[in-house]
Amino acid sequence: QALFGSGRRGEVSGGRELSPCLPHTSPPTVRIRIRRASMPEVVSLCKGPKEAYEGLVDKGAELCRKSLPKVFHQSVYAGIYIGFGGMLSLVIAGGLADVSKNNPTIQSFVFAALFPVNLLIIILTGGVLFTGVSAIVPAAVFEKKAHWSHIPKLLAISWIGNLIGGVIFALLVSYCDMNLGATAELAKHTIHKKCSKPFVKTFIKGIGCNWLVCMAVFLSGQAQDMAGKMVGIWFPISCFVAIGFEHAPANMFVLTMGLLAGSEETVWDAFWKNMVPTTLGNFVAGFIFIALGYSYAFGELGDNNKSPIELTRCSSEEFGPGDYLSDPLAANDHGLKPTPASVPEPGAKEAAKDVEIGGSDVPL
Repeated sequence: QALFGSGRRGEVSGGRELSPCLPHTSPPTVRIRIRRASMPEVVSLCKGPKEAYEGLVDKGAELCRKSLPKVFHQSVYAGIYIGFGGMLSLVIAGGLADVSKNNPTIQSFVFAALFPVNLLIIILTGGVLFTGVSAIVPAAVFEKKAHWSHIPKLLAISWIGNLIGGVIFALLVSYCDMNLGATAELAKHTIHKKCSKPFVKTFIKGIGCNWLVCMAVFLSGQAQDMAGKMVGIWFPISCFVAIGFEHAPANMFVLTMGLLAGSEETVWDAFWKNMVPTTLGNFVAGFIFIALGYSYAFGELGDNNKSPIELTRCSSEEFGPGDYLSDPLAANDHGLKPTPASVPEPGAKEAAKDVEIGGSDVPL
């Protein structure tokens, strides 16, 4: 009655004075529009496996867009970064030779624990490794985001760039008298061990190695913070090193160090007995077990539901004339078209509900 009145003169209903001659009727209708804000988006620090695979494809598509000089440049850098981690492991683990005589696992563990620093630098700075190219480029091809001709072209450029970077770094540290003593002894022991195995066994160890290396790339793509990426990279890389698998870019540096230290093996031994089977094994792992396998699990080869892959991780110079961005603001910044699904409809961010309790729209 306080709101609508009781029908007596002097009392109000909805802000109007009521006449005593009017019969007591139901109160007038007031319509109030209540707006509900949309719920905040839940953000996870770890992507799901399907999103991680799409990110892998995204990286491969971006690499295919780069100019060949840039790919070569990043490949040489990656080979040098491999040298940083390899040199760290040789210096520290080489000094444990006496300690590990009765327990060689100690030296292997220290070598494996220190080595992943190079992959951490490479992945987080956009370096290009042959082992990664063997997975991300075929994945982009399987998802129809790149032409198959990019596979042999980028594999060859990355392999040569990694080799040049690793050899240059090995030459520099040897020139600085850093490839002496315990470090040199471990380098010579390593090249002798790697060149003494049969071709097929080295090939199989190359498969196991790059399977784990690509898993490091996969897991680092799932993590969205620095600490998560470090963990995602560290454990798979330490795993393959401790097991004794064969990694072509790492061997490019380590074998060169052994040759420069005065090992009995020759350049031909290092190339034919290790580099060839290791390279083939690394490629098979990336192409078949990662690109093909996960395309069947999450992508085109398995007829899975497609989800739009955002290209906002790519630099603007990598976009072509037909490209779209799912973020309309980012598309405008890059001078591109937003995807039709990304343009929000009016009122999409909020919901409205009408409550009929009065005669006018009152915002609440």
